[in-house]
Amino acid sequence: MANVELSSLARLPSLNKLRKLELSDNIISGGLEVLAEKCPNLTYLNLSGNKIKDLSTVEALQNLKNLKSLDLFNCEITNLEDYRESIFELLQQITYLDGFDQEDNEAPDSEEEDDEDGDEDDEEEEENEAGPPEGYEEEEEEEEDEDEDEDEDEDEAGSELGEGEEEVGLSYLMKEEIQDEEDDDDYVEEGEEEEEEEEEGLRGEKRKRDAEDDGEEDD
Repeated sequence: MANVELSSLARLPSLNKLRKLELSDNIISGGLEVLAEKCPNLTYLNLSGNKIKDLSTVEALQNLKNLKSLDLFNCEITNLEDYRESIFELLQQITYLDGFDQEDNEAPDSEEEDDEDGDEDDEEEEENEAGPPEGYEEEEEEEEDEDEDEDEDEDEAGSELGEGEEEVGLSYLMKEEIQDEEDDDDYVEEGEEEEEEEEEGLRGEKRKRDAEDDGEEDD
């Protein structure tokens, strides 16, 4: 919210996850205690180019426990004697003031910090995407083994059933053949009996004729 003629933070919404806030080049002169209430996790705060004049105004930032970098450049407070030492003493949680630490070492670029944070997030995502937790793969392998065992049991049952069907088919055919042979034997026996009966009939007729012939000779 840089350079928007902002004079008060009273209506700032609650932003618990916000880490960096740009409020430069506005007309803010006080009321900074709202920041600790609405944005408690701020690590970077830029108030440069505002109407902040004395240390008592900045004292309200003590409740921002995670604040590491504060920028008050081009504010009237920077004209105070021992300005930097006073701020570092007042806000002991901060590391960088106006872009430099207490030993005048320049703060890393904010974009580099973003990249580092992004790399950490990427590493977490890669770890999460690396694979399923231990034990999950073992469960899958066990399920696959069980499926294979079931398939083998089904194949064995199918093969046994097929053998049984073949045995039934063979025994049925053999039974049919035996029955056919028995029927043929019965037919042969019936034929022989008929032939014997015919022969006996012929013999009877011959005997009758012989008897008649004998009677005629007697006469």
